[in-house]
Amino acid sequence: MLHRRRRIAVVPGDGIGPEVIAVGLQLLEAINHHLQLNLEVVMKDWGATLWLQEGIGLPAGALDDLSANYDAIYFGALGDPRIPDMAHGKEILLGIRQGLDLFVNMRPVKLLDESLGILKNKQKIDFVVMRENTEDLYTFIGGNFKKGTMDEVAIDQSVHTRKGVERIIRYAFEYAQENKCQKVTLGDKSNAISFGGSLWQRVFKEVSREYPSIKADHLFVDVMAMEMVCHPGRFDVIVTSNLFGDILTDLGAGLVGGLGMSASANIYPGKIGLFEPVHGSAPDIAGKKQANPIAALLTAGMMLDFLSVPGVLLAIEQAVILAITNQEVTPDLGGLQTTSEVGQFVIRETIRCLLGE
Repeated sequence: MLHRRRRIAVVPGDGIGPEVIAVGLQLLEAINHHLQLNLEVVMKDWGATLWLQEGIGLPAGALDDLSANYDAIYFGALGDPRIPDMAHGKEILLGIRQGLDLFVNMRPVKLLDESLGILKNKQKIDFVVMRENTEDLYTFIGGNFKKGTMDEVAIDQSVHTRKGVERIIRYAFEYAQENKCQKVTLGDKSNAISFGGSLWQRVFKEVSREYPSIKADHLFVDVMAMEMVCHPGRFDVIVTSNLFGDILTDLGAGLVGGLGMSASANIYPGKIGLFEPVHGSAPDIAGKKQANPIAALLTAGMMLDFLSVPGVLLAIEQAVILAITNQEVTPDLGGLQTTSEVGQFVIRETIRCLLGE
């Protein structure tokens, strides 16, 4: 049965981005062929090269085009040594996140195989972090006074709105309810950050009362970081601010095999989403065929899940587990395989799983 057309904008980006996204596109092509999803992929050359050649990050009208004509964005990585201030990254990635109001940053933290765990006490690790994605320090409000002198003052303003805080908290509870999670845990620093912390605390308590079947839990973010290491099994859904979420999710990645295993989604529920592996552009290994494509493959699965294609993400996860078990992995996970070889293994096993073989 042919499904409605789903259009995906693809931004390979910089460094290893094009390498892992190429593997992800092969996975999408194979799934599209077998499930007749009617996917349409449109490549976008946004990245360091376009910035250096033409001074363009996001072309004029890009946000309107994405909003009107696409269902999802599949994103590689940004970062180039020739642009040390990451000016193009701020314009492109943060521009899309904020311009399309992708207020949910969702990052699963799931240990797919015990061999990748670094904790002494083997524990089940399977939770998701819901990070507010449009506010906090990432609004770049602030400045410098007497810059370059011994009297320099640098000010960065952290911004939290009632609307922004409530909608990410509500999404966390909705997700927990839909996925039969038992608990939502707020991570904040309200004992030191009085005004923003108070807002998060008050809204969390108000919203939690609307979901009596889900336990509402709270930890200060420093304690949360400790508990993620000592007792990761206590978490189901974590909800937190932009800055804290950025930090906690990299810690989470370290618990489950590193950034090469970590997928993410930036979404406006019901509208459009941007899907990117958590790792950066890793220019030191670009072109060496060593980049781990698993995060990009899992990210593709999250994208198809967002596009209402059931069962695919689980099939990809099962294929990844087989790759780890059979040591069909890249050097960062202790294997000898190339980016493409890992991709081909996962693609083959994903299709077998989908076909019930």
